[in-house]
Amino acid sequence: MKLEELDLIDLVSERHQQLRKVSGELWNKNSDLYISNSEWFILTRIFQEGQTTSSYITKSVDISRQGTHKFLKQLESKGLVRISKMKENKRERLLELTSLGEECVEKNQLLKRQIEQEISEAIGEEQIIQLKKILTSEWNL
Repeated sequence: MKLEELDLIDLVSERHQQLRKVSGELWNKNSDLYISNSEWFILTRIFQEGQTTSSYITKSVDISRQGTHKFLKQLESKGLVRISKMKENKRERLLELTSLGEECVEKNQLLKRQIEQEISEAIGEEQIIQLKKILTSEWNL
């Protein structure tokens, strides 16, 4: 596939898939604990929030309620997430990372910084700064 022929949406999607693949492969090469892309997405959201609810995660990751529940159970069984009932709402679950979960997210962030450094060496630091500026600017969508 020629990247030059893709429109913006498909180009961003293609690069995102490449980065997720490289990131996942790098993690799996350096760790005995397999974590899927969807699990990483959920772990990162919980890490960013500190403590959050299952309904917030479902809304913010754009995965079905059933899918999110399945991934949360897998993360709990791997010892990465602690799931507890909330006193004031029996249907809602409180989510937080375990110390192992926090450790994994922090190690993964280091691996992603390593990938970013490699990209920076390939295309230039100024290009990375400009790309981040573009991606974080308001697009009015």
